[in-house]
Amino acid sequence: MKSLRLILTNSRYFGAAWVFASINILFGTWAIYIPAVKEQLQIDKSQLGLAIFFLSLGVFTVFPMASSIINRIGVGRATWYGVVMSCVAALMPLLAPNYYTLMAALFLFGASNGITDIAMNTLVTELEKEDGKNFMSASHGFFSLGGVLAGLGSFLIGPLDNPPLHMGLAVLLVFTINFIFHGKYKSVVAVSEGKEAFSLKLFKPMLFLGLISFVSMGSEGAIVDWSGLYLKEVSLAPEVLWGAGFLGFQITMTLGRFLGDALSENIGSVKMVTLATLIVLTGYLMVLTADTFWAISGFALSGLGFSVMVPELFRIGGKVKGVDSSQGVSFIAGTGYAGFLTAPPILGYIADSSSLKTCFLVLFACALLVLAATFKLNRKR
Repeated sequence: MKSLRLILTNSRYFGAAWVFASINILFGTWAIYIPAVKEQLQIDKSQLGLAIFFLSLGVFTVFPMASSIINRIGVGRATWYGVVMSCVAALMPLLAPNYYTLMAALFLFGASNGITDIAMNTLVTELEKEDGKNFMSASHGFFSLGGVLAGLGSFLIGPLDNPPLHMGLAVLLVFTINFIFHGKYKSVVAVSEGKEAFSLKLFKPMLFLGLISFVSMGSEGAIVDWSGLYLKEVSLAPEVLWGAGFLGFQITMTLGRFLGDALSENIGSVKMVTLATLIVLTGYLMVLTADTFWAISGFALSGLGFSVMVPELFRIGGKVKGVDSSQGVSFIAGTGYAGFLTAPPILGYIADSSSLKTCFLVLFACALLVLAATFKLNRKR
């Protein structure tokens, strides 16, 4: 909680952390309207999955050029420009008049989020170096906090009855606070450092951890994108509760990220991942009952498990012998982000050919694989 206090008492750190919250406010507001967009455009689940894939494509298209852009204009400016682009792009999917414009809009939204994501993580890294303060974990807690705010916004679905207006309010909140604080970090530039070329042989010990990260974050992405539709179509929940699973998931993700470090110090990172996976499996069993109350509770419990899983993988990856800690963390982040973005469209095809319940059976099986992997990690350590 020390890093959280640091953020809340220093505008320089709060400005950077709020960018993390901003991205998830915008993305989360889009996510809770996925069922409405599906109905409005009259598309099936596989078409929806393909459209979401274009969001992923936008992210990965910008990845190769992001580093050079950030270094050219400065990480502080890149972060601020990324926020502005994300605010504009966030409105486009909810204004799309047809399926093809939806795909184009999601591509631009993904590209904007991608450049902002890389810039804000680089920004916090540079601030930590300059000031000798650690607040990266708490900044990711702010990302989850943004999801909580987006989830609370789901209660505006009925009263507003206007998705673009709802997103416009979210954009106004995000832009206003960032405008106030962006001057605190805008002048920050990344220190140029010479790095060795990427070597697959060098990263061979990381591949196993990368696979766990891919599955873990892929499951997170699936819950974010499909929990609302699951509650609507499988649990037959009333409209006011469609966003409740997402909200519960984000609340427990936030609490876990702010409070998990203390437990990790006591039991160790590998055992922490094992415990987190058991919590996730229990959550999935509750979701699979299809009962509205149990499903919402299951999404929330899964969020508690996932909240500490990836950060602990970062800790393990940063200590792998023969691999630079920053390179290890970057590799795990990249594979995890790939899973986060590509799993939902894959599951969309499964849902269209079978059912949404089958999707969560697949996720349950993936969690079992992660559990088995953690036992192997425990033996190696």
